[in-house]
Amino acid sequence: MFEKILFPTDFSDVSLHALRNCIPKFFELGAKKLYLIHIVDITATDIEALELVKIDEEHINRLADELRAKGIDVETVVKLGIPSIEIADIAKEKDVDLILSPSKGENILRQMFLGSTASNLVRATKKPVLIIRYEWDEEKKEIKCITDCEKLFEKPLVALDFSSCSLRIMEVVKKFEELSKRGILLHVVDYGKIDELERNMEKAKLQLERYEKIVKFPVEKEVLAGVASQSIISISLAKEATLIVMGKKGRSVLKELLLGSTAERVIRDAKLPVLLVPCE
Repeated sequence: MFEKILFPTDFSDVSLHALRNCIPKFFELGAKKLYLIHIVDITATDIEALELVKIDEEHINRLADELRAKGIDVETVVKLGIPSIEIADIAKEKDVDLILSPSKGENILRQMFLGSTASNLVRATKKPVLIIRYEWDEEKKEIKCITDCEKLFEKPLVALDFSSCSLRIMEVVKKFEELSKRGILLHVVDYGKIDELERNMEKAKLQLERYEKIVKFPVEKEVLAGVASQSIISISLAKEATLIVMGKKGRSVLKELLLGSTAERVIRDAKLPVLLVPCE
């Protein structure tokens, strides 16, 4: 299991719900340490910044006390700066295993182009980022988490492209393999000439057999031809996956996001949580 988790909070409803309802589940599953982070955005604040830091320190300490009462080891950090950069730096300094970031439904695409903290963080950090999906429940007039965090790792769909990134992805998957009952290994053939398609798909099936041996839980192997993002999303639904795991390419992902990369499309359209693994 991911032992050291970083959770950046902006004190929004979505953030507080994830902190109180999802984070404790991770510690029931085996997490050991929580870094609870809040960054006062130096580019957005219009009041005395140091005074705001003091107020937010009091707020975050109250939240930390709530979690400590549940037996969770919490360390808090409140700083002034640019949120995505500061969070990425803290994640590196503390050598965390995972950054957990909740995201609210359909707004994520708009947030990416506006430069939200979550999307900028995905671009900036070299640590795995888990995006938990939230949506507005119109009937109950409240925010709800789309997935059950307790069952998050039970059936992961792992998208592999057979680059060096794929081994890094499998290293991350092994951190939660004891919690997985089954999984799906997926490769999408979106390359080569038409007359090479069948041969490329057969090669991919053989490659997946190698990756299958890395994890302890049983897996289904799927090789599809088509658009990668659409295939990932459709298979995740058809196979009733609980999580999508895929790679991202460091800071260059900014350019890819603006052009419509596979990662951006999956984050935008999938209803499942997405675990993005940095690959450099």
